[in-house]
Amino acid sequence: MPLIFAKIGDELEVKRVGGTPEFKKHLEDMGFVPGAVVKIISTINGSLIVNIKDSRIAVSREMAEKIMV
Repeated sequence: MPLIFAKIGDELEVKRVGGTPEFKKHLEDMGFVPGAVVKIISTINGSLIVNIKDSRIAVSREMAEKIMV
């Protein structure tokens, strides 16, 4: 399922990342690689605040729709 459908507090494993090669590279650089665990911290205006690899990151709705967990 896309990350955008996760609920606050969920800890999920990244299965794959979609989008253009540049978009995938950008997300990989932030730590969104297959096997990484992402935890949903909160939502703000459709964007997600997540913990991934000991970092807290804001992810836009468009990005979260391309991250499969």
